[in-house]
Amino acid sequence: MKQFSQDIILKPVVTEESMLGTALKKYTFIVRKDANKIEIAKAVSELFGVEVKDVNTMNVRGHLRRYGRFEGYKPSYKKAIVTLTENSKTIEFFDGMF
Repeated sequence: MKQFSQDIILKPVVTEESMLGTALKKYTFIVRKDANKIEIAKAVSELFGVEVKDVNTMNVRGHLRRYGRFEGYKPSYKKAIVTLTENSKTIEFFDGMF
């Protein structure tokens, strides 16, 4: 089954810490759990037209949440931090956020 770039990159992470990384050309995304670093780098370069230098991934476990007397876990996900090369352009989506 062929995977498209839109299927690998699920959504960007927009937090205070991830926005500080944009100054260093580091962008954070939530990706598919079964995606590897090569697929993530290829998807980011195809979607945004940038040159990818490095990809760091991490599996994030779901956190325990309570609602009254009921408790459960939020879903787990995979997070990727993509570093761009020095001469690469920035991703326009994140420029409007900062």
